[in-house]
Amino acid sequence: MSNNDIIVSLDIGTSKVRAIIGEINNGTFNIIGVGSADSEGIRKGAIVDIDQTVQSIRSAVDHAERMVGIQISEVIVGISGNHIGLQTSHGVVAVSNEDREIGEEDIERVLKAAEVIALPPEREIIDVVAKQYVVDGLEGIQDPRGMIGVRLEVEATIITGAKTSIHNLLRCVEKADLRIKDLVLISLGAGQLALSKDEKSMGSILVDIGAGSSTIAIFEEGSLKATSTLPIGGEFVTNDIAYGLRTLTEHAEKVKLKYGCALIDDAASDVVFKVMRIGSNVDKEFTQQDLAAIIEPRVEEIFQLIRQEVTRLGYQELAGGYILTGGTVSMPGVLEVAREELAASVRIAVPDYIGVRDPAYTSGVGILYNVIRNIRGGGSTAGTNKKAPARNKTTSTPESSAKPGLIERLKNMFSEFI
Repeated sequence: MSNNDIIVSLDIGTSKVRAIIGEINNGTFNIIGVGSADSEGIRKGAIVDIDQTVQSIRSAVDHAERMVGIQISEVIVGISGNHIGLQTSHGVVAVSNEDREIGEEDIERVLKAAEVIALPPEREIIDVVAKQYVVDGLEGIQDPRGMIGVRLEVEATIITGAKTSIHNLLRCVEKADLRIKDLVLISLGAGQLALSKDEKSMGSILVDIGAGSSTIAIFEEGSLKATSTLPIGGEFVTNDIAYGLRTLTEHAEKVKLKYGCALIDDAASDVVFKVMRIGSNVDKEFTQQDLAAIIEPRVEEIFQLIRQEVTRLGYQELAGGYILTGGTVSMPGVLEVAREELAASVRIAVPDYIGVRDPAYTSGVGILYNVIRNIRGGGSTAGTNKKAPARNKTTSTPESSAKPGLIERLKNMFSEFI
């Protein structure tokens, strides 16, 4: 990768599709553009309508292109959902160089060796994440490049997903005239961005509360140990408001964003708003306290379910506590309710980059951060987008199409379905 390159992440969520453009300039990384669009065709984090999802992706990418004035042709896509699975694996190879110096090729071979696992026919490997390398019995090595050895081993986490879910995601991005450079597990990317080294080492629980689902990722001993997705999120709060105030869902969402408070004690009785009720052309007046009385029970339930799921995964109290992210946690009072229900230390993670200082952007920025981290660690490089006028957008070039990559491998795999 050169010193001045553009990389783009695509975060396809239940309520929003976000395209985030990052620039690497002489070793520094900055966010230079963000495009977002309302997400259609996604329900509870799963794609239910290909054409609507494609249109949402195009809208988000076009928005990002207009903001920065570049052509986006290649993206790094985040993937999540309850179909994601983790399993540990072990790979062993002999160092190939005559001088026994471990190089990039040896690392690629040992990771390939770790990929040789028994998988059901409906599942596919998304990524292989090295937890540690072992050189001639010496454990705890994070980067063995340049070391001298005869035998190289790796302890790795294999991230797998359902072929159908992966295929549908790839199809949507392809139909939006974009190439996929890589798939990144959102929980992994967000964890690299949101958690400190000590939090990942001592043990922490990252909770991403989106509109349609809440994703739990447990980090311990420096690596991702478990992940789970619950089909509950901010949409449930919106639906409760719509029922409680007897108004349209779109009005309930606007009221939630403008006046929402998750704690009745913090809500103001003198903050008043009006909503149009269903079946009536007359506005009715409510206070912020009325709204909080609807929101607080649902937010309490969300955190109760999260705590139960963490227990089901086999974890109790972790030293690092809970780190919250996702658009829903921006609501006033959520942090206080979380501390009460989770009975642990809780904080909200926000990306520290200009233009994206909001928990809703943690996933998208985390995808980029994971790629940058791999590049700095000497791993595989990410795809780049050359600066060009947005209106001259073109589809994939023959040269890039001929380059073997994730798309080609998966196309071969899905040939029997296509």
